Amino acid sequence: MRYDRQTMLPEIGEDGQEKLRKASVLLVGVGGLGSPIALYLTAAGIGTLGIMDSDIVSLTNLQRQVFYTESELDKVKTECAHKRLSALNSEVNIQSYPYKLTKENADEIISKYDLVVDGCDNFPTRYLINDTCVKLGKPYVYGAIFGLQGQVSVFNHKSGKTYRDLFPDEEEMLAMPPLSKGVMGVTPAVTGSVEASEVIKLICGYGELLDGKLWTIDLRTMETNIIAL
Repeated sequence: MRYDRQTMLPEIGEDGQEKLRKASVLLVGVGGLGSPIALYLTAAGIGTLGIMDSDIVSLTNLQRQVFYTESELDKVKTECAHKRLSALNSEVNIQSYPYKLTKENADEIISKYDLVVDGCDNFPTRYLINDTCVKLGKPYVYGAIFGLQGQVSVFNHKSGKTYRDLFPDEEEMLAMPPLSKGVMGVTPAVTGSVEASEVIKLICGYGELLDGKLWTIDLRTMETNIIAL
């Protein structure tokens, strides 16, 4: 009964639900983007969800990071997220990593999962995710936000386009001055939901993935584009 409304869909069905149950996904970052990604993947019945974040809950998070509450201020994000997700769906195996993804641990951790989804907020981590996924042959569902704009893509699906096709000059990207941290809470909500949708599509094998394509949205105008990479 739990998954009845989605197994009614011909794109999912019982076979798709079984694929979700057997799938394992690593989510790097459980902040603004990670909140909707984790909630929707858990609600959908993903088999195993790894959540990775070294941060603690702060007051400024609450405007957009819908995982957390005032009572959880100064607590470790992965611990709070683990409790919230387990309360939502006890059938999902939640694995917590309360530390950063690094060159030293990336291979070991990512190798345990079928794919990686991006909830992070910095270029070095994205390059690390990308390069590790390329080396290990894992798909990488990418998302990023800025203010009232968001973008999503699927990288390294069947050895397709990678993050370095979107941003080939790593040194230039890392040398950029820090971007404004201004953001509306709905921006990661919309963008993260699209990322979760791409993860489910990838696992169940329906629709057209954003493979080799970049989806963008501007919430000021509601203009969306799909750009070939």
